[in-house]
Amino acid sequence: MGAARLLAKGWVLFCVYGGGLALVRALAAGAPAAETAWAISVCVLLFGAMGLLFVSGYGLSAGHVRLFGPTGLKPSQIIPGFNELVFLGFALVMFCVQNFYAPTQHSGPVVDAIESAIRFAVFGQRAFADALLLCGKDGGRLFVSAFSWMLAFIFLASALSRVRLDAAIVRIERKRHPEALGAQPLAFALGLAAVAGVQLLYVGTGYRLLSCPMLAGIWGDTVIGVGPLVFAYVVVAALTNLLALGPEG
Repeated sequence: MGAARLLAKGWVLFCVYGGGLALVRALAAGAPAAETAWAISVCVLLFGAMGLLFVSGYGLSAGHVRLFGPTGLKPSQIIPGFNELVFLGFALVMFCVQNFYAPTQHSGPVVDAIESAIRFAVFGQRAFADALLLCGKDGGRLFVSAFSWMLAFIFLASALSRVRLDAAIVRIERKRHPEALGAQPLAFALGLAAVAGVQLLYVGTGYRLLSCPMLAGIWGDTVIGVGPLVFAYVVVAALTNLLALGPEG
C-alpha cells in the first residue's frame, strides 16, 4: 500500500486499459490489425515508461526500489495479492462488457434493473445520465457505468472484510521499509484522494466537467469503465493505511 506502488499500479492500469480501448475501436473501424496493434503498443509502452520513470525515482529516493543486490526486488513484491487479483479480474470483465456487450445489448430487463439500482444508490449516475442525454452519446455507456459501479461495490465489500488483516501486513512492511512520506501523511493523502473520488464520481461533479468529445473519447471511456473500480480501490487503501496507524490491526 506504499505510495510508489499505488501510483505505479494506477498509471499502468490507465495506460493498458486506454490502449486496449483504442485498439478495439481502431480494429472495429477497419484499421489494419498488425500496424494498429504495433502503433498503439508503442504509445502504451512510451506513456507507461514515462510515468513509471517518475514513480521509480520516488521509490529509489525512499529506498523501496532496489534492482540489484541481496535486497533487490523479490517475487513477493511483484505477485499481486488477493485484492489485486480480484481488481484485475473485475477490470478484465469491465473491458469485455464495455467493448463487446454493452454497445449492442444496452437494453432489456436485466440491464434496466442494474441501471435503476445504481441510479438509486449512486448520485453520480444521475449526473452521468444527464451528461449523456445532453451530448447524445449513450451507446451503452450508461450500462457500462452502472455495471462498473456494481463491481466496485462488490470489490469494496470483499476488500473491507479483510481490511484489518491488510492493515497488519502494512504495519509489518513499514517496519522493514518506512514510507518516504511518513505513515500519517500517506494516510492523509489517500483520504483526500478518496474524498475527491466521492465528489468527482459518486456525487458526479467529474461527469459534468467532461466535454462531449472527451466523454465519447478514450479518456472518457476509461473513466467510465474503471473509474468506479479505482475509486473503490483508493477507499480500501485509505482505510487500510488509516488502520495501520494504530497499534493493532
